[in-house]
Amino acid sequence: MSLRTVLMLALALVAALPQAPAIAQGRSGTVSAEDWQTYKTKFVDTGGRIIDDGNGGISHSEGQGYGLLLAVLADNAADFELIWSFTLRELLLRDDGLAAWKWSPAEKPHVIDVNNATDGDILIAYALTLAGERWKRQDYLAAAAKIAQAVLDRAVIDYGGRTLLLPGVAGFSAADRDDGPVINPSYWIFEAFPVLNRVAPSPKWESLRDDGESMLDALQLGPRKLPADWVSARTRLKAAQGFPAEFGYNALRIPLYLVRAGSDDAELLSRLRRGMAGDNGDLLISDVATGTVRSALTDPGYQFVNHILACVLERVPLPDSVKVFSPTQYYPSTLHLLGLSYAKEKRPECL
Repeated sequence: MSLRTVLMLALALVAALPQAPAIAQGRSGTVSAEDWQTYKTKFVDTGGRIIDDGNGGISHSEGQGYGLLLAVLADNAADFELIWSFTLRELLLRDDGLAAWKWSPAEKPHVIDVNNATDGDILIAYALTLAGERWKRQDYLAAAAKIAQAVLDRAVIDYGGRTLLLPGVAGFSAADRDDGPVINPSYWIFEAFPVLNRVAPSPKWESLRDDGESMLDALQLGPRKLPADWVSARTRLKAAQGFPAEFGYNALRIPLYLVRAGSDDAELLSRLRRGMAGDNGDLLISDVATGTVRSALTDPGYQFVNHILACVLERVPLPDSVKVFSPTQYYPSTLHLLGLSYAKEKRPECL
């Protein structure tokens, strides 16, 4: 089946769907206008580029995807269009429908790595779908369908009885690495999969969800029983070669993704919380082999992940220190807004 035919079928399917209330479609308005403006002032330039100030001021497909998603959650169509215009013009340059992942303002050409980052592609397609449904923009839905189908075609594989998500098209497969395929469990953005199924229908989205949850259940590495950022799935699941063997800045967002997707797996959430929670809500970066703590993260955006787990699991209200958004750096601030959005919509008792 040609890509054009797939796009036409996806658009026809979306057009036939009943329109759900806005809050169900896009969680719109769950990021306040004030919080979004504060975030935008610090991290979004006038051309729609999301600035990763903790990583040399570069931009990447993940950041553009997060920015698009937050703009939908803030119900700000103009800012969404601004961020999408940059993303479309500067990153969607590959011939397979996926985005180049890394863009630097200091280099010419600005794209300094044309490989994709699959979580960025998923976030972009997810946000485009929500925006297209909310604001009745068929162009957004068509773009979402193209990217989502490219993810299915290029980054989703069947291996060892599992449906896996390659972190990038190049460099992670069994053909590319001795310990391949290598996966990144934090690239499973569970809330996105049923939404992407609306524009690029496939049973693979459900398989990705099921196998992703199953792998997280199995990834109990070291004394803290936590997943690693980068995992070899060649035989048994283990920390991948050539990457820090740690529960780190990638994996720390897994619990937030699970609760935002509505996970009711209390055993999994409790295990993750026990392994990563430090004193006063600090989030611990640790070696997955020894359990040794490498960093204790005190930023409110990181601490929020622990605190929302405490509320979901034990109904402990969020402390005042994380209830109010005040931006610090791009990554923890993004997680903070996503967490507050979830609490506002689904867990008002936490606030």
